[in-house]
Amino acid sequence: MDIIRIRNLEVFAKHGAYPEENVLGQKFLVTLDMHTSTRKAGVKDDLSESIHYGELCHFVKQFLEAHVYKLIETVAEQLAMELLLEFYGLEKVRLVIAKPWAPIGLPLETVEVEIERGWHTAYIALGSNLGDKEAYLRQAVLDLKQIRGCSVTEVSSFILTAPYGNVEQEDFLNGCLELRTLLMPEELLEHLQEIEQNAGRNRTIHWGPRTLDLDLLLYDDWILDTADLQIPHGEMHKREFVLKPLAEIAPHLRHPVRNRTVAELLERLER
Repeated sequence: MDIIRIRNLEVFAKHGAYPEENVLGQKFLVTLDMHTSTRKAGVKDDLSESIHYGELCHFVKQFLEAHVYKLIETVAEQLAMELLLEFYGLEKVRLVIAKPWAPIGLPLETVEVEIERGWHTAYIALGSNLGDKEAYLRQAVLDLKQIRGCSVTEVSSFILTAPYGNVEQEDFLNGCLELRTLLMPEELLEHLQEIEQNAGRNRTIHWGPRTLDLDLLLYDDWILDTADLQIPHGEMHKREFVLKPLAEIAPHLRHPVRNRTVAELLERLER
């Protein structure tokens, strides 16, 4: 990925933990590394194919002047999200917010916060076997579209499948979707669980009937194993009702642990 860099853009703003900082204001220095593709712009010599760094600098200035935050950590987080949402083609940004006049009573050059934020691709499995199954799945897709920093880019067909886990119940309607997101996995999981709860999800029976089931299958090529979340999903390679709709929208997607594509995992399972 190519980089367009802006160094030490000066902005006078009113961020700080002390009331005096919020009234009097001070100088901030903003450095950005913008990860994007400059190929088309470079070949065509066309600014419309690139990120207009002049417009971006004015956007940064206006954002810092229009808001007041106590922490430069918050300034960095909020600014990074707004930049990624506002500027098409910006895939990732490394952002440094420097505070050269930090009121600590000691000589220093700057106090700085540096973060790196960007777009991620997640794959989510959807399932329902109670009530209007298709309505629950379609509402879940709509709910995900409404989350700030999320964009649903692909949705599979919905397939009817037998229940999993030796619990007597109705057949499931299952599907998968591709999500482009600025959220971290744990944050995304919280939203998925909230959408399930809003759909009346009841977790009393393991593998039991449910109005809505949303499972985070993959998040980029991350490997994560915590008490609350496992990525890749530990059971996805065993489940045809997951692999079949996933193969419809991402057949060449490679499982980061098993090192096989979704299409290959499905073929092996069917054999």
